[in-house]
Amino acid sequence: MSHKISAKSAYSTAAKLPSAMARQALQRQPLSMKSRGFSVKDLASRLPRNHPIPCLLFLSLLFFMGVEYTLPMVPSSSPPLDIGFLLTQSFHAFLAARPELNSFLAALNTVFVGMQVVYILWALLVEGRPRPTVAALFMFTFRGVVGYATQLPLPPGFLGSGVDFPVGNVSFFLFFSGHVGGAVIASLDMRRIRRRRLAIAFDVLNSLQALRLLATRGHYTIDLAAGIAAGFISDVLSGMYESRVNKFSAPSDSKIYPPCCKCRCK
Repeated sequence: MSHKISAKSAYSTAAKLPSAMARQALQRQPLSMKSRGFSVKDLASRLPRNHPIPCLLFLSLLFFMGVEYTLPMVPSSSPPLDIGFLLTQSFHAFLAARPELNSFLAALNTVFVGMQVVYILWALLVEGRPRPTVAALFMFTFRGVVGYATQLPLPPGFLGSGVDFPVGNVSFFLFFSGHVGGAVIASLDMRRIRRRRLAIAFDVLNSLQALRLLATRGHYTIDLAAGIAAGFISDVLSGMYESRVNKFSAPSDSKIYPPCCKCRCK
């Protein structure tokens, strides 16, 4: 006997049941059933209660559509308008008046970049987990392509330092930030193997790094946002690659790092 039922019979049967039972019956229907769609009443009454996040995203879509279609364009003779630069204007002036402090913060930032590199190589060479290394290779290759294809002008007021990374700030790609993306890759790997406190520390340092890069005009705001996204995407691509190529796959993280408590939390 076939267990498949039509959408019409399912809804007619559910209409005869109490509301709670009807909802359960509809949820048990095969995924191949065609949806009856949403009416205006459904959108107005059910979606805000059951799906608040898509509703907020829809409102943000309308808001930014209004902003995009009404804001005055920046003239070609003017520098780019960067909200991050405006928010860090006072910090920029503070560092510009104190070059020694700027170099000290640049040195600290270089140390943080070194921490990212050491962690990613440690995961590969010591722990035998290639995923963060593959993710970094994905990200920096893509960064090289797009960075060369669209070379942004150096922001006015750039505060370089001889101890910053890349060394001396002689030349580098602005779009997108490899500093931020590398920290995201390391942080995601730390969370995956339950080094949560270290991951939080990396996130805090990454936030401070982003603030310094804005204040020194070392990156535009969009460079930092794209760097965060690139770190996430590269980690996903690396995981897909690792799962498909057995000879590069490491043992499951759940076997190497068992759950931390009896509740089997992940």
